[in-house]
Amino acid sequence: MARVHVDSWRETYRGLMADTVLDDPALLDQRGRFWAAVLTDPSYAMQRVAIAERDSEVVGIAMAGPSREPEVEWSQQLFVLYTYAAIHGLGAGAALLGAVVEPASVVGLWVADPNPRAQAFYRKHGFLPDGASSTEDGIQEIRMVRR
Repeated sequence: MARVHVDSWRETYRGLMADTVLDDPALLDQRGRFWAAVLTDPSYAMQRVAIAERDSEVVGIAMAGPSREPEVEWSQQLFVLYTYAAIHGLGAGAALLGAVVEPASVVGLWVADPNPRAQAFYRKHGFLPDGASSTEDGIQEIRMVRR
């Protein structure tokens, strides 16, 4: 899971995120500790996690849970959804999204801007920008919500 996370960041955010972050030799270990905590720490018990596999290899990851956003009308937040670029368009992203969020729930997420491919994916699945933006880890992001 950590490998998919790091590789996907490198595929997606090169040019948007600092190379020093993406090329940090400790990044894989950091993401590994994150996923170990998600899967074992009771503080993550309300998170829904899913993986996509192809030929017995993990090729996608997703995580959603209760919203951490103050004063929003949505109950779920999508925190992670990454697949390898080689499998974009094959349905893994849609399957992951469906596995971690309830179909009828109002869901929010943050997505890099610019990131036209991801934004188009989320629009296809009913998400629309709500006008909020922020910068995290040096990346400009917009918030999208599916009502």
